[in-house]
Amino acid sequence: MKPRAIASLLSLISFGLSSHAWGAEAQLTINLPQIEGARVKRPYVAIWLEKSGDFAGNIAVWYDVRKPNNIGATKWLPDLRSWWRVSGADASFPIDGVSGATRPAGEHVLNIATSEAVKKLAPGNYEVVVEVAREHGGHELVRLPLQWPPKAPAKADAAGKEELGAVSLSSKP
Repeated sequence: MKPRAIASLLSLISFGLSSHAWGAEAQLTINLPQIEGARVKRPYVAIWLEKSGDFAGNIAVWYDVRKPNNIGATKWLPDLRSWWRVSGADASFPIDGVSGATRPAGEHVLNIATSEAVKKLAPGNYEVVVEVAREHGGHELVRLPLQWPPKAPAKADAAGKEELGAVSLSSKP
């Protein structure tokens, strides 16, 4: 093996491989159901990673980011109780690369392999956690297993009962 190739290999091993270097893919699909009613607002959503029950990084937080100077925008974020306990209470908003506007009813697809949180993951078994809370509405949380980087194609499915429809996570090397 040539010295340059050995140096490149050692560099990759010592600094870790990003999801780009792995070439791995991970796609999260979330369905937010249409809920009828005069007081129905778009839900707040938090998506994050956990490893063995410990917080490992934020993927997305959807809330009313359109409020001027962020005043009042975060009022309902503590309703995302699980996320708020592990990350939200200590966060400064907006969270760069994570915060985004609420989404309407329908299917939403995220390429989570490109998120900064996933790029920084050490190899191992994780959970992708999706939590939804709606002002004057309900609250739901689902967990999906994720092996990172994936060794083989994998798919995990979950579903909420009211605030969250079908949620699926697919990954492949």
